[in-house]
Amino acid sequence: MIADEYLSGVDLASDIKAKKVSPVEVMEECVASIEARNPSLNAFTYTAFDEAREKAAEAEKALMHGDAHGAFFGVPTAAKDFLPGVPGWPGTTGGVKALAHMKDDGYGCYTKAMVDEGAILVGKTNAPSFAFRGTCDNKLFGATSTPFKVGFNSGGSSGGSAAAVGDGMLLVAEGTDGGGSIRIPAAWCGCYGYKASVGTIPAPVRPNAFSLTHPYTWDGSISRTVKDAAHALQAMACFDPFDPVSIDWGERNFIAALEKPLSGWRVGFTPDFGIFPVDPEIKALVAAAAQRFEEAGAQVEPVEFGLARSHFELAEAWCRLISISGMESVEALKNSGIDLLKDHADDLPSEFVYWINDTYRRNYVDYNADDVVRTEIYDALQTAFQTYDLIISPVTACHPVPNVPGGCTAGPAELAGERVEPIIGWCLTYFCNFTGHPAASIPVGLSKDGFPVGMQIIGRRWADEDVLAASAAFERLQPWADLYRITAERDLG
Repeated sequence: MIADEYLSGVDLASDIKAKKVSPVEVMEECVASIEARNPSLNAFTYTAFDEAREKAAEAEKALMHGDAHGAFFGVPTAAKDFLPGVPGWPGTTGGVKALAHMKDDGYGCYTKAMVDEGAILVGKTNAPSFAFRGTCDNKLFGATSTPFKVGFNSGGSSGGSAAAVGDGMLLVAEGTDGGGSIRIPAAWCGCYGYKASVGTIPAPVRPNAFSLTHPYTWDGSISRTVKDAAHALQAMACFDPFDPVSIDWGERNFIAALEKPLSGWRVGFTPDFGIFPVDPEIKALVAAAAQRFEEAGAQVEPVEFGLARSHFELAEAWCRLISISGMESVEALKNSGIDLLKDHADDLPSEFVYWINDTYRRNYVDYNADDVVRTEIYDALQTAFQTYDLIISPVTACHPVPNVPGGCTAGPAELAGERVEPIIGWCLTYFCNFTGHPAASIPVGLSKDGFPVGMQIIGRRWADEDVLAASAAFERLQPWADLYRITAERDLG
């Protein structure tokens, strides 16, 4: 596998441009790796190997003519099977059988930016239907496994991408994040996952230009290194006048942020935000990792949030808010002649059907009440950021769950004797989608049972450079490359 020699797609691209390795050879290794390793994980839902080989041959010609450009020149990558990503490619919106005939009508933000940077798309990766859960499973394609323990879920919703990267089939792939959909699978697959600040990555969706703000949802990346995430963000970030929350920052240098010192920074650590029933082993691993920032010159202290609502109540608020976007998609499909709820409900998870139907029962008073909940979280984070430069927490409250037959693997309904909302309630991630803060998931080690654990790094709003700087500093202090030796040597049976 090419991943045996490289951790970073950017480094691989540099060697391709230096003619140390051929883009055709890289692609052949990538294809061989996917063919050998994907059947046991179910990371990919669609592959376009012939097209990818053609693009690699074109890249080879460009290289020979001195026309090799882009941070990811010749590097294989993949789109997530959720939002449209590649013109003409099939898109099932997360394994919805009734939508299997659909074709993408254009590029997404990640795919367009990465193609512009010279990357070559090889396929699409698995996701839950309408990306509506923190696990990766659906009724059309089935569940995706973490490469660290086949048969246990990869996390979601960008679970196919995370599994492919964690397993070494790819070095970098697309994720989208509306409640933790980049960070959750990154944590469960031992990868680095980055979610940008509100207004950084454009998403000029129509007909409702505000549909991705309740909660905030954008494209992003899952990678093996912080460097690749910074370069991918540099490629995606720009101002778009047709995105109502896009910010015209001018030039921002996310790559230079990787060398930014942390001396004098104040870091607030929370094991659970005061409300989540987090597995003690996860708490201990993340607490120990948080202390490493002191070696970079930062001061690490416990931080309290004083949240008055339960984790269950907050998770249900997220379900209500995110299902508004789901309802908009359902209505758009209905207007095009596909009535999912009436004619194809069996193609969908029962929880999705429940929450979409719930949107039709709600009113403006209910919507306002959920925005009040969202404001409470916003105020709690902003209050903490009056004192701290970063907030550190676990990504998830539990380790990967076993996959179940039938396409409806969900998270736990109970942890430590407490009732937990099974779609997202075991994740400490969706607060940042309520509020728009940047956040990352970074590997901090393995549990005694061999599951990877992710640490969440949250920055001030629009302080993406700070999150990347902290991530890079931690990567230098506690590299996680050895994790990928474990997945490289796993049983492919």
